[in-house]
Amino acid sequence: MKKPPGSKIFANVYGHVLFLLLMAVLNAQMRLHAQTTPITADVNAIIAALQLNKEQIAALDQGEIVSFGVKEATQKELALGLAMHLAAPPAKLVEFFKSGDLAMIDPDVRQYGAIAPESAGSAFTGFVFSPDQIDEVNDLLNAEAGDRFNLSAAEIKNFAALRENNAADDNAALAEIVSQQYQKLLLQRWQAYREKGLKGIAPYARANGQSNPAEELRQAVLSSKLLAHFSPDLSTVWLNYPAPLPAGTLEHFFWLNNTVDDRPAAILNHRIMLTSDAASVIVTRQFYVGHSYNSSHLIVGCLPYRDGSVIFYTHRTSTDQITGLGNALKRSIGREHQKERMIQNLEALRAAVGAL
Repeated sequence: MKKPPGSKIFANVYGHVLFLLLMAVLNAQMRLHAQTTPITADVNAIIAALQLNKEQIAALDQGEIVSFGVKEATQKELALGLAMHLAAPPAKLVEFFKSGDLAMIDPDVRQYGAIAPESAGSAFTGFVFSPDQIDEVNDLLNAEAGDRFNLSAAEIKNFAALRENNAADDNAALAEIVSQQYQKLLLQRWQAYREKGLKGIAPYARANGQSNPAEELRQAVLSSKLLAHFSPDLSTVWLNYPAPLPAGTLEHFFWLNNTVDDRPAAILNHRIMLTSDAASVIVTRQFYVGHSYNSSHLIVGCLPYRDGSVIFYTHRTSTDQITGLGNALKRSIGREHQKERMIQNLEALRAAVGAL
């Protein structure tokens, strides 16, 4: 099968899913017995909500990774749902995650940094462009409205002003100057999101208008059966963030420097997690992505199941690269590549846990 334009994006995005999944399951299982707001979740009810048929349930019980349909909310969205049963109990999963090297699991993650609520610009100093990424640096200085970068009109003007006032005469100095400007961009986007939630996300300037990641993420929440089933209250609060989170919800912000389409990409993430003795649900949204795709929304639900655990997750990625002529074909091929990559990753996870 011929890969569609941007197929590397799909592989990068869904390789990154495993990185987030491992982090989320580790934290959720470690807090499984924490005293938190009760949530109601039942395996059979979730199976019914996700419309898994008898053949899929039988395959899940036999240890197969099962895919299920997720209705896409927009013409820009690629959505995928998978379920996997692990014979390993939660304690064994925790042992694996404690000893595992996440950087080895997802080599596309080059840098990672936590963002504390009281953070200033220092939270982003670890995100830097190196001198050997001078092409990316120069492209940022000359950025225009289009699909090369995800920048607002104001951010494009800021880089243009930096170009006009820049006196750097070597690659290292130029990379440092642009890195500092980009760190300011990340700080401003994070602060706007923390203050206003989805309403604070600036749109991306395109040659023919704008792309609106805020609306994409809003539609992702509204379309999520999995999140609504685990916790309707959490779903409502997530949609209206920064509304107060339910008691016991754990919240975490972090940034990534990921390799997407062989280029460094800054990604701002917001993750919340709610656990109880009966279930755990983790939700992550990428509310800023430096280029190639617009936004993403990941939901992981973990439950005890038969002799071990079951993981349900859905992932929605919005990208302008599948719009226009051939949209239906691009989406079909894109979904298939997503499925192939994630099955490979989950098989690797199963093998690693089983080897303990």
